[in-house]
Amino acid sequence: MTIKVASIQYGFSNQLSKEERIKKAEKFIDQSKGADLVLLPELWNFGFHSMFDPDISIEQARQASETIEGETISRIAQKAKDINAYIVSGSILERRGEDFYNTSALLDPKGKVVTTFSKIHLANYLGYQEAKFCRPGQVTTVKTELGVLGFGICYDLRFPELFRKLVVNGGAEIIVFISAFAMTRLENWIHLCHARATENQCYFVSSSAVGKDRGHDYLGYSAIIDPRGHTIAGSGTTECIVKGEIDLEDMHRFRETMPNLKNIILQ
Repeated sequence: MTIKVASIQYGFSNQLSKEERIKKAEKFIDQSKGADLVLLPELWNFGFHSMFDPDISIEQARQASETIEGETISRIAQKAKDINAYIVSGSILERRGEDFYNTSALLDPKGKVVTTFSKIHLANYLGYQEAKFCRPGQVTTVKTELGVLGFGICYDLRFPELFRKLVVNGGAEIIVFISAFAMTRLENWIHLCHARATENQCYFVSSSAVGKDRGHDYLGYSAIIDPRGHTIAGSGTTECIVKGEIDLEDMHRFRETMPNLKNIILQ
């Protein structure tokens, strides 16, 4: 089965209002029509640094938070219906009772929430307050018409155990990964994205923000990577849509030819 993918490399700017950011995302989704699966990056509607920098208060974060039923996800859900595609909404600071999560939703072509997934490994370095403000999510996979999807967000990339669980335990065929990675960690990003695809013999599709947030540069380099670790389509540091096709039948043939996952000894 061939699946058309469109990964939106969204350009963040503090100069835009939240409403302007949502309208911009809607335009990008319209330009992605024809894709089966569309991705938006981490915290595109408010900014990672604007949410978790050392000088941000919990009250400021609370004011920026939303529920899954809130405006951002609801409007992206409508666009899923408009273009008849699955959309990974990109993450919001989700308010769930008194708790907060860095959460994204997978929306189906009818605009329904198939599942949500929250960032598991939360940033607690360089003074970032994500681990202080948020609670961690859980390992999440879901079976869809497109195949079995597994999910991760930003700092999760540094923990290979998560991706092994997604593939070996959860059966993931496509890893959907959203991020607001810093430009200072560009080589880490490129190497680790390819490693996660290669070591798990799966497709790895990333949507990473570009632009500037409170003086910090996001790196971009969104990509569609095949199970052999080859780049099907990729990008640089400019705002764009990365488009490509993936073939799950080819992936399963490759896994039979080179049965790395069957040869795992250490558990």
